[in-house]
Amino acid sequence: MTQAGKLYVVATPIGNLDDITQRALATLQQVDLIAAEDTRNAMRLLTHFSIKQKCMAYHDHNENSQSGKLIDLLSNGQNIALISDAGTPLINDPGYHLVKQCREKGIQVVPIPGACAVITALCAAGVATDQFYFGGFVPPKKQARQALFQKLTEQTFTSVFYESTHRIIASLKDLQISMGDEQNIVIGRELTKTFETFFAGTVTQTLDWIQADHNQQKGEFVLIIEGVEQSQEIDQKSMDLLIKLKAYMPLKAAAGIVSETYGVNKKALYQAGIELD
Repeated sequence: MTQAGKLYVVATPIGNLDDITQRALATLQQVDLIAAEDTRNAMRLLTHFSIKQKCMAYHDHNENSQSGKLIDLLSNGQNIALISDAGTPLINDPGYHLVKQCREKGIQVVPIPGACAVITALCAAGVATDQFYFGGFVPPKKQARQALFQKLTEQTFTSVFYESTHRIIASLKDLQISMGDEQNIVIGRELTKTFETFFAGTVTQTLDWIQADHNQQKGEFVLIIEGVEQSQEIDQKSMDLLIKLKAYMPLKAAAGIVSETYGVNKKALYQAGIELD
């Protein structure tokens, strides 16, 4: 019986080609086939690193049909690398159906980690990252955008989205309408590329900045929205729940549950719990 091959999920640079890892290069050189979101983009990357493996297209429009073909090849012993246009596959990119089928059929899936625009932006943004939500691209329609941003007015965690050059200003204006002039955000533009830019400020300040310079409206954007600040005050219902939970679990876990339930600062709850002893 033929031993199944492996599916390698390979992260590639999001801009600067020097960000590719040695493990990614070795994997791409050794596999039998590379499944790429856009074979033209893939060939530019592979040519740069003198990699000559065969490519096939695997994208949103053919994912269902191509997944079956790739599963057959893997089942027959071929090793395949999956890459997206840039960054880590499956993070807002195709690949879910293929990886799911591999798991169901017992085919080994090997992640080859590397660049990811979400993480790249967060690590340089200067916002809280202990909890964050990634929402992919902001909805293209005005009503849906405003509804999405309105939901964030009650969230204490950081939210991260992708946005295109064509809609960045419209999204910022809808964010301003839904969350107010003073909502703090960070924009990451053209990450790891020549014109990489970060701007942090209120929505109003960010709109003023980006509208004043047309060059800042170009490229690919990561939009980071700070969460609503948690209250430092601990009301009686929060304290009562903390006391009940503390009897059944560690204080840290109890404080976390109360914080998520009532939006009270976790550190303040933890300190209050210590003082109970």
